[in-house]
Amino acid sequence: MLLFVTMFLIGILIGFTGAGGAGTIIAVLTAVFGISVHTALGTSLASMIFTSLSGTLSHFKAHNVVLKIGAITGIFGAIGSFIGAQIAGFIDEDILKYCTATMMVFSAFLLWRRLFMVKRQSATKSASKQNDESTNLIIKGAFVGVITGFLSGFLGIGAAPFIQIGLLTIFGLTAKKAVGTTMLVILPIAFVGGFGYYILGHLDIGLFIKVVCGTIIGSYLGAKFTAYVNEAFLKVVMIILPIASAVLLIFAKQ
Repeated sequence: MLLFVTMFLIGILIGFTGAGGAGTIIAVLTAVFGISVHTALGTSLASMIFTSLSGTLSHFKAHNVVLKIGAITGIFGAIGSFIGAQIAGFIDEDILKYCTATMMVFSAFLLWRRLFMVKRQSATKSASKQNDESTNLIIKGAFVGVITGFLSGFLGIGAAPFIQIGLLTIFGLTAKKAVGTTMLVILPIAFVGGFGYYILGHLDIGLFIKVVCGTIIGSYLGAKFTAYVNEAFLKVVMIILPIASAVLLIFAKQ
């Protein structure tokens, strides 16, 4: 019951911020519930399939999902995710833990810089340009997808902050559009990456079911709050979440 309630609360944060939440789940599973790092990586990444699906549906109804950009980026992300998962299976758990925590902090820094320090480009102009240049769209989608997908598979995280940065910077989406579209991108990344961990024996099905039951409900409810909050507040939460998760993961018991 405690695990379900904890995952439900995490799911609300996931849906609200558009983050895949795998990094947060990994931190909680290892620090609070004593799950091994490799198992936490595989279970958390796979759970993002259902969490992201729930969040995507909610954001789609709120018109926060750019389908074409999300689909192309997600397909290439799946390729990178599978490769990353295979490599992670041969890496020591302590190394993976610190690598994951470091990337979460780094992602928070990049988000802070992009959201608060760099002047945003015109989203309307960028979106229009993408519609006229399909080839350019595929190239950009491949660039963002493969890199973020590899990070997801290798570190077991959804790499949502990195995906959001790509959508904000490369495609010029607004913060709310980036949040919603990120949920769509994570779907194929989580599915293929989770399968990669499964064939390596690092996916606990029982734990997976418990995590999904909590996060999928929370994610759907959390996504509904996104449209009603001030965008500045949303940006702050997007930055704080990965930092808090990284700190929790670093101090997790061995």
